[in-house]
Amino acid sequence: MHLAVAALAAALLWLGLCVGAVAHGSGEWVAQSGLRNAAGQLCCGEKDCGVLVDGKVSARVDGYQVDGVFEVTFGDEKTRIQVREFVPYSETLPSPDGAYWRCAWGGERKCFFVPPPGS
Repeated sequence: MHLAVAALAAALLWLGLCVGAVAHGSGEWVAQSGLRNAAGQLCCGEKDCGVLVDGKVSARVDGYQVDGVFEVTFGDEKTRIQVREFVPYSETLPSPDGAYWRCAWGGERKCFFVPPPGS
């Protein structure tokens, strides 16, 4: 229980750092904020993060089931990535713009941002 409270407190702190930075259609805000996942790894840069543009994310008892397409935008270049995976709640961060975002590099998900409850 204490771990959950600590994770929520850290997530709220990160949310406060990011809110003013989300004005882009790309993951530039992630690169600028220097966010890290629970393992302490950087979430990545603007070329590594995409927003959910199609599909769905379903909340389960232990995390999120993701089945969707994320679009990574860098300049005029857009790349769509099909994702089917499970993300434990402990590996999520709050999304400052209310959208689902996923950052990955080296074939591995680094960060997964979820909208706050009720949004």
